[in-house]
Amino acid sequence: MNLALWITAGLLAAVCLAGSAKMFVPRQKMAGMGSSTRWVEVFSPGALKAIGAIELLAAAGLVLPAVLDIAPVLVPLAATGLVLLFVGAVITRLRRGEKVTIAGDLVYLALAVFVAWGRFGPESFTG
Repeated sequence: MNLALWITAGLLAAVCLAGSAKMFVPRQKMAGMGSSTRWVEVFSPGALKAIGAIELLAAAGLVLPAVLDIAPVLVPLAATGLVLLFVGAVITRLRRGEKVTIAGDLVYLALAVFVAWGRFGPESFTG
């Protein structure tokens, strides 16, 4: 179980690290990348930078505290933050009628729930 949680946290960290590009890529360029990125049109450039910063912090928070053994309780907290982020992503997709592209967000949501549950519960770093 511990190995599965590490792999899942690493995968989520990689996804979030890639997603943090929202801090640097202009909104118009992201909107033109395909139908799955059209959601950026409803957010201001500042909001997209904030979402990118949250994803960057989540990527660090999912891995670094446990690897460095400095406040490893931050790992399930970062996963819980990602749960909230992906719930927001799912809500945004539903409001925009993007039901075809919602599958990825639901998968990431499930992975984040798994990491939060596993690190708060049976495989916590404190127990």
